[in-house]
Amino acid sequence: MSKYDLIATTAMGLEALAAKEVRDLGYECEVENGRITFKGDEAAIVRSNLWLRTADRVRIKVGEFKATSFDELFEKTKSLPWENYMPENAEFPVSGKSVKSKLFSVSDCQAIVKKAIVERMRTKYKKTGWLEENGPLFKIEVALHKDVALLTIDASGSGLHKRGYRAGQGEAPLKETLAAALVMLTNWTPDKPFVDPFCGSGTIPIEAALIGQNIAPGFNREFISEAWHWIPEKVWEDARNEAEDLANYDQPLDIAGADIDHRMVKIAEENAFEAGLGELINFKQMQVRDFTTTKEYGVIVGNPPYGERLGEKAAVQRMYAEMGKALAPLDTWSIYILTSDEEFETHFGKPATKKRKLFNGFIRTDYYQYWGKRPPRNK
Repeated sequence: MSKYDLIATTAMGLEALAAKEVRDLGYECEVENGRITFKGDEAAIVRSNLWLRTADRVRIKVGEFKATSFDELFEKTKSLPWENYMPENAEFPVSGKSVKSKLFSVSDCQAIVKKAIVERMRTKYKKTGWLEENGPLFKIEVALHKDVALLTIDASGSGLHKRGYRAGQGEAPLKETLAAALVMLTNWTPDKPFVDPFCGSGTIPIEAALIGQNIAPGFNREFISEAWHWIPEKVWEDARNEAEDLANYDQPLDIAGADIDHRMVKIAEENAFEAGLGELINFKQMQVRDFTTTKEYGVIVGNPPYGERLGEKAAVQRMYAEMGKALAPLDTWSIYILTSDEEFETHFGKPATKKRKLFNGFIRTDYYQYWGKRPPRNK
């Protein structure tokens, strides 16, 4: 099997989590802003697509070089071994982006990269006319940053957040990758109660259940690289069998989700059933101020409304205060809340043990963490 330079892209703030996931799969990696780089064979491409919960997508690096002129971009792109990846009838659209680079016209860069690859493929496959482009799809990206061009092929297709279970969603759905990260940043273990009092379409409880039973997040979906001739079907089969063997479907879970909107509760239930977890998660309509429990040492993870819209902030801050009062007696519970409201601690009534900066889409948020008492050690 060949070795490839692989890149797992992530949202800002999730790099360390994604790097841990890559290492847990058995690959050494390096962490950069918004991406994890590692080397691996065809099985690594398949396994990272199936297993990475917090990465946006997996890319294959074809080349990286300095380019300050269109001629340089053309010649250096043409010198790369595109035929190692793509058959002569490959369909290969080129997307692009440019940041702080002399070559700032993205459309021109895309056109030049496309032309250079066409010339390379024509020469290597001894073609004189047009390339037909009626075969498997290879999505190529040229990304220029400070005059360095990075050329990659997308091995995921749809972003890895698209797990395949979301039949319905609300107005501002949380990305599945961020939801998984919120769970992974807590002290929750599958033997403890888990509650999301603002569950919306159910993404956080569903991701918690997938984590709790060690189910690969990409198990029920397809990937663009499944159509590539150089990744044998057996590699996909073996990776999916490995995922099946590692899943712990017998792990009992105590996971609940609640939402003020009964329509969202119904959507959350449908999504959980779509994920094959319908029997494991309890959803109900409830306001956070009404939350009570006699259970101990549980974990609450919430992504409440932020009050970003005009006129909503005061109502949302009142709700934070009500939440603070309702959750105050739960001294053995750990509470984790994601919000963009910088005054959250004041309204909640308590300073956080710790907070972490995260981005929910383009919104800068803080993840407020309140750690509960630890259970006594067994003698």
